[in-house]
Amino acid sequence: MSDEAPEDDLDAYVGLDVRAAENRAGERGWGMVRKLSPGEPMTMEYVPSRINFVLEDDVVRRCWQG
Repeated sequence: MSDEAPEDDLDAYVGLDVRAAENRAGERGWGMVRKLSPGEPMTMEYVPSRINFVLEDDVVRRCWQG
């Protein structure tokens, strides 16, 4: 697993179902995928190779690196 983020368009994940988003993240080279519910507490450490999804009804509503 690389410590660097791949070149990717994070906005392209918004609106994808969780399986498609996870598959895309794997294909693009993200080292980790973190899935969260709206308002769910999370740790604040920054991990450059991690992509974060906020999911509602198994659809990505928000996406960011770290």
